Amino acid sequence: MFDRETGGFRFHAGPIFAQVILADEINRASPKAQSALLEAMEEGQVSIEGETRPLPRPFFVIATQNPTDQVGVFPLPESQLDRFLMRLSLGYPNAAAERDLLAGQDRRDLVAGLAPVLSPARFAAMQEEVRAVRVADALLDYLQAIIEASRRNASFAAGLSPRGGLALKHAGQAWAYLAGRDFVQPEDIQAVLPGIVGHRLRPAPGITGADDFWAARILLQVPIP
Repeated sequence: MFDRETGGFRFHAGPIFAQVILADEINRASPKAQSALLEAMEEGQVSIEGETRPLPRPFFVIATQNPTDQVGVFPLPESQLDRFLMRLSLGYPNAAAERDLLAGQDRRDLVAGLAPVLSPARFAAMQEEVRAVRVADALLDYLQAIIEASRRNASFAAGLSPRGGLALKHAGQAWAYLAGRDFVQPEDIQAVLPGIVGHRLRPAPGITGADDFWAARILLQVPIP
């Protein structure tokens, strides 16, 4: 930003310099704005004017999308989608939440009452504990078989990338950790597979299907160790 008092430019940290970022309606942002998130999400840093500035730790991006058939949306490129660990569909609110909305309760008012449940240090420690969850060689074989099955499937324009395979492994470790185990089992991979592959596997021309459907098709092709 230009500083009139000094006649020079000074750095002003924007909203990306936060631990949790909500990119609302991300596919309404221009492709240039979308691509600006690539370095932040992959490297945890921002480069500007030849200087690299680290982002806070932990750094977490959540984004919402509009339906792709709406006017004024820019589909996210595959490289951008691949940076998101998973994609989830929330659907309609339940009856109680919808009743609160209809009764006039502003959801923004609830933000003021939010209280932290973890410190950044404890959260970072939990991330390290997740990385320590064991993945046996047989489970890695299972993972590789799933990745290869996605690449052989003629229903997809392209299979899972190496980054997608790592995302599947890390999500399986997190799922096992939340279940109180220090090792990953095939059921953990199966549980997270739809959310991990749904935005990464692009159907071939003329092919349609929901994320759960394609995940189930892949799992049917791969024997459980």
